[in-house]
Amino acid sequence: MRHPAIPKPSGSGMSPELIAYSALGIAAAVLAVIGVFTAVRYLRADGETRASLRLASRIRRTWRRSAPPLGLAVIDRTPTTTAQLTAKTGQRPEPRTRIPAITTRPDRTGVSVRMKTVAGIGLDEVAAQARHLADLWGCARVSVAPDGPGRLLVRAVRIDPLAAKTRYRPGLTVPATLRVWPMGEDEYAKPVAAALSNVPGIAVAGLPGYGKTSLVNSLIGRFAPSDVVQFAVADGKAETADAGDYADIAPRLFAFAGDDLAEANKLFIRLVKLRRDRYNAMRRALGTANLWDVNPSAAWPLVVLVIDEAHTFFSQPKGSDKRSRELAALAAENARLVDDLIRKGRSVGFVTIVITQKPTGDAIPTSIRDNCGIRISFAQTTQEAAVAALGDDIRLWPDANPVGLQDPAYLGVASMRIQGQEGFTRVRMPEVTPADTAKVAAATAHLTADPATLLPHGDGPDPVDFTKAA
Repeated sequence: MRHPAIPKPSGSGMSPELIAYSALGIAAAVLAVIGVFTAVRYLRADGETRASLRLASRIRRTWRRSAPPLGLAVIDRTPTTTAQLTAKTGQRPEPRTRIPAITTRPDRTGVSVRMKTVAGIGLDEVAAQARHLADLWGCARVSVAPDGPGRLLVRAVRIDPLAAKTRYRPGLTVPATLRVWPMGEDEYAKPVAAALSNVPGIAVAGLPGYGKTSLVNSLIGRFAPSDVVQFAVADGKAETADAGDYADIAPRLFAFAGDDLAEANKLFIRLVKLRRDRYNAMRRALGTANLWDVNPSAAWPLVVLVIDEAHTFFSQPKGSDKRSRELAALAAENARLVDDLIRKGRSVGFVTIVITQKPTGDAIPTSIRDNCGIRISFAQTTQEAAVAALGDDIRLWPDANPVGLQDPAYLGVASMRIQGQEGFTRVRMPEVTPADTAKVAAATAHLTADPATLLPHGDGPDPVDFTKAA
């Protein structure tokens, strides 16, 4: 039986040559689009970003050639299935050189290189070559950090972020969270933030004029627009609230004490009482023993106490006369009260910031200093002061030692230990002028409230208007 003939499709279809030309045309179009995008991106970038774009291109272009001499390549002698099938009879496939694959992302200060590890080349191997990579790429420094399973983030910094002064102008925007405090950028131009949640105290040290006051201005300017934060200050450099570094932010303070030990003692007693009353009322009112489980609120605000020139309130005066004994007793009582706030204030939403030049044991009691969860130091003149400020571990990190920050170029740069990160990091803190902070404090003065008046029994004193102080 004969089957009917199947009709041939009309036309002869695309020839292999036409298919090849079409593929080449599509590839050329794609390359043209990529080229136009790259050119437009380059032309629209500023000068620093253009330099980083050129660096990123050079890193990608030379990576396969530069990685093997640095030991960042491995010889894989196990042939793939494809190599085995295509090898000539009797011949063993050639071993492969495996190099970590990379992608680049440039910015104004450098290039972030994301790298896929291969067997035998991981964090330790790449980190050991960081200095050589910096020399090869012409960078100020190169850092290497984990970036997820099987991945690394290599940060190539062209210009030193620590040497470039920055400025922060606080506005009236309410911060999105109170759990972290954005502080600045590290030496690899990566943002650095300090935790405020579940942190009982912050110790800040450093020479005069190197950034301690600006750091506090940054904190107050950033968080003052929120009614979920209330501030108190004990300033060992001033007699009244209308004098000294905190005069301009007085409208945003619910409590203030100057350098008089008895006045400071009253303030510390008042805050310890608030701490106890909060603890007694919190579980019943909020259903938790830790305020950070539910986050601070306008009714249960975060209380930030700044103690500037803290040694003024804790140092034991010399002398055996009656007045010296009275001052010594006040200093000892002040130390006990502040120690109470730091040891017990974390769960009830207290953060105490202790500021001094040189936090040695004779200036700041070690029970206060060592219980601060965050320790920051601007420039120091001696190794003793650096150890007092940051702990004995700073000896193991000479590159981050604050003794090396005495250069005027490093005004506003501090060394600190960042939670979850090994060792110490140098951080460029942005300058915040008193005038900018004063504008924010004046505009947000109506948010000032004594946290004691917000408790269920509400028997705390009303906030004092320090702007009318005599």
